Amino acid sequence: MAQISETGSGHLDDAGYQPTTDLRTNQPHAARMYDFLLGGRDHFAADRQAAKKALSAFPTLRIAAEENRRFLGRAVEYLVREAGIEQFLDIGSGLPTAENVHQVAQRHSPGARVVYVDNDPIVLAHGRALLEEDTRTTVIQADVREPRSILEHPGARQLLDFSRPMAVLVVALFHFIGDDEDPIGILRTLRDAVAPGSYFVLSHATAEISPETALGVQRAYRAQGVPLTLRDRAQFLEFFQGMELVEPRVQVVSDWRSGLTEGQRPSHAEVSWYGGIARV
Repeated sequence: MAQISETGSGHLDDAGYQPTTDLRTNQPHAARMYDFLLGGRDHFAADRQAAKKALSAFPTLRIAAEENRRFLGRAVEYLVREAGIEQFLDIGSGLPTAENVHQVAQRHSPGARVVYVDNDPIVLAHGRALLEEDTRTTVIQADVREPRSILEHPGARQLLDFSRPMAVLVVALFHFIGDDEDPIGILRTLRDAVAPGSYFVLSHATAEISPETALGVQRAYRAQGVPLTLRDRAQFLEFFQGMELVEPRVQVVSDWRSGLTEGQRPSHAEVSWYGGIARV
């Protein structure tokens, strides 16, 4: 496991890791950039620089990230309280922050179990440290591009019962998967592996609402070597093939069951992120 040290500057010391694997801290990573946007501390200079360039193109990108995080919390609360789901597979979970999936789920159902999945070894190190004494939650290193590696991972199989309904969370992830990597095929593999009555939670950035600023973000991410593919509502809906959308179906994430009036929540242009839940 990587050894983590922090500096008084409010973020990870770029020289503070003594890793057993190459963490590629000189290259921006989507999970660490997201951590920076959410005000976290677990990122490096390359991540900060890349995120700041994206912010210069889309100044409300932090608002969008925060609204996506709130959507995730409301989705988990819905799944536990209304759908009766007590096991979660969170793919592309990113670095731990406030209101993590296991915290929200276990607040409403103490026995809820959560498997976090990410391909960044830093996420694995942080997750293991955070969850060391939590037998209901674990973190595994795997890549969504190889869904079988997730579904067959011993850590996932030990904690989750695939014969019973579960929730699969793929939040703010598929916009980093290009069309040539077959995101719909990845989802089909995941969908076919879970029990009937399971749910999928998806969210995805779009250029449909505010094209100029959103495409500026896409260019900024790609220029830093971070793939980003923005998709419109129709393309996002294709991800839910073979599943039944939960009301209010696909919405901008800040609208999805927020309980806020139009004047209380950010404008769609400030967020430019779709979200939805569907039942298998």
